Amino acid sequence: MILLRFLGAVFLCLLAPMALAGDSLAGFLAKIEPSQMYAGADGFGPVRQDVAVAPVLKGHETVAWAFLTSDFVNTTGYSGKPIHVVAAIDMNAVLTGVELVKHSEPIILIGIPNSKIVELTEGYKGLDLKAEAAAGGDAHDLDIISGVTVTIMIIDDSLVRSGIKVARAMSLGGLAPKVAAGPGREVDLALDQIKDWTTLAGDGSVRRLALDVGQVNAAFAETGDARAMKRPEAGAPDETFIDMHLALVSVPTIGRSLLGDAEYANLTNWLNEGEHAILVLGRGTYSFKGSGYVRGGIFDRIKLVQGDNSVRFFDKQQRRLGDLATGDAPSFTELDIFKIPADAEFDPAEPFRLQLLVQRSIGALERAFITFDLGYVLPENYLVPLKAPVVVDDSAEEAAAKTALWQRIWRGRTVEIGVLGVMLLVLTGVFFFQMQATKHARAFYWFRIGFLTFTLFFLGWYANAQLSVVNLLALASSMRSGAFSWDAFLMDPLVFIQWFSIAAALLFWGRGAYCGWLCPFGALQELTNQMARALKVPQWTLPWGLHERIWPLKYMIFLGLFGLSMVSLSLAETYAEIEPFKTAIILKFIRDWPFVVFALVLLLAGLFVERFYCRYLCPLGAALAIPARMRMFDWLKRYKECGSPCQSCANECPVQAIHPTGEINPNECVNCLHCQVLYQSDAKCPVIIRQVKRRAKAKASAQALETAMASN
Repeated sequence: MILLRFLGAVFLCLLAPMALAGDSLAGFLAKIEPSQMYAGADGFGPVRQDVAVAPVLKGHETVAWAFLTSDFVNTTGYSGKPIHVVAAIDMNAVLTGVELVKHSEPIILIGIPNSKIVELTEGYKGLDLKAEAAAGGDAHDLDIISGVTVTIMIIDDSLVRSGIKVARAMSLGGLAPKVAAGPGREVDLALDQIKDWTTLAGDGSVRRLALDVGQVNAAFAETGDARAMKRPEAGAPDETFIDMHLALVSVPTIGRSLLGDAEYANLTNWLNEGEHAILVLGRGTYSFKGSGYVRGGIFDRIKLVQGDNSVRFFDKQQRRLGDLATGDAPSFTELDIFKIPADAEFDPAEPFRLQLLVQRSIGALERAFITFDLGYVLPENYLVPLKAPVVVDDSAEEAAAKTALWQRIWRGRTVEIGVLGVMLLVLTGVFFFQMQATKHARAFYWFRIGFLTFTLFFLGWYANAQLSVVNLLALASSMRSGAFSWDAFLMDPLVFIQWFSIAAALLFWGRGAYCGWLCPFGALQELTNQMARALKVPQWTLPWGLHERIWPLKYMIFLGLFGLSMVSLSLAETYAEIEPFKTAIILKFIRDWPFVVFALVLLLAGLFVERFYCRYLCPLGAALAIPARMRMFDWLKRYKECGSPCQSCANECPVQAIHPTGEINPNECVNCLHCQVLYQSDAKCPVIIRQVKRRAKAKASAQALETAMASN
């Protein structure tokens, strides 16, 4: 029990939940002029305790309320980090100011000017949230910048939904807090009879939207956009553009009838409490899926709308259906099931609509858009009355939404989690049975090269699971401010699992388990160095006196960043760019040239001095080395002759972690186990060589004695 508590304490000191602690409304307002939020405003009041809003003041009068979108809704973008937007809403529920204050979107960083995103975001000034609430968030036209469709949709969705939440919470513009009207209705789960397609289509269980080419061309003509009218859809006017059908298959009768019992059972296993699912069927020349979900993981052509809530679907929320179970159904080219998450506040008993976005290219990077709605109302025979009215509890909703979100993320990354689990299991086995693993030098060499290659390509470039010192700085800041959140930390399962394994590994082996085997950038350094050796690039070994005087640099860098984070976490994050991880691993060198040059220079140095960055500059390695002194075991075997007189291990240690006197410095060791290969080498280790010679001499003597006795 004491050990478990100790492990828990170490774990808490190493966790990296998020880089959000400094991202607060108060912090952002300190950098914004009040007049940017409301014309003529001259100040901000304190952030309220009950609702995360701050008054925008003109003189002593409150003229609007400022809020941070990420305080009210999930704003996670491409980068896996929130897109922070500060907005202000006046007493009539109209946005009076909008500022994009922080984002980490790599797709913006690699080619789309940030100014275009800022300009588009600021364009939401004047948006009437009363109209948005009445229209389900669709009372305005959505401007799309080609190449950043997903990012724009996230900004749009977060501004509208958070703005409506603030307006309801503050009773602005006549919008009142949501209260479910009694007695209310719910789906009758006991009703599960089987119906054919004709019956389902006839009673409204399946709804249809059919558009031909002529209707779509006419709709674009009505927009008055001459460029769109010049590029009509090809085909005859009566040719099917899209024939789309919609059904709520989480309702037992509808689901069993359309999917069949086996597929419906799979659906119920896929859905968690509070979640629902729709089946969308399509045929024709236009796809309701498109290809955006392949690039960005989001289905940007369809959106579910109910009241003032809207849901966009991601690839993890979609499953393909092979065929319908109803024999009399028409044939479709697209059959897809979409999951409606629990945090969407979806009520199957209320009407909703599926909005189809039809787009048309009007230039190299420009498109025109129109929307069509497929309305859906669940037939009354599927519903039963609720026993009592239900009052919506926003705090409980947000807590449930956060929990549902990270659970959904974990389920969506089951394969990656399983692969990482196998990697950790294999690595643990190697460490526990290191003598057996390192017995055959050539086999172990190729095993290590293979493991590092998998670390680089899978953990690094595929999963983007590169840990950073920023994680530790954010943890310290969040614990100091009391903003620590397990839900937020659990949003990235691979990072969570790695930090947990590091906490345990520090007690057994020190920092080397991560730095030497699981760090993608460390793997990149070692692999490029091995290539350099194969090409006969000369290797430089720094004199020991110089080496031991410059390895403390990384500790100084870490302590400097840690001290800076106490003043400003965002400033510390900026200076933490001394880590080339974002450039080389997360963004795969697709970044502004100064960052790329810096990363390449470090890799270039590593061609001549193996793991140059790890040895002398890495603040994350320094942070892990400090608690590594707590390790409980010394696994690396040594002879009394090591260091005096033998220097084989010290001369061949890839990171010069072995002192000339023979001791291994655990703070610098990356547990590559090369010294354990040498420990058993009958070609390099003098102790083993002597043992082999003694055995050979003893064997020769025994054979000579046998020969002499035989001759007698």
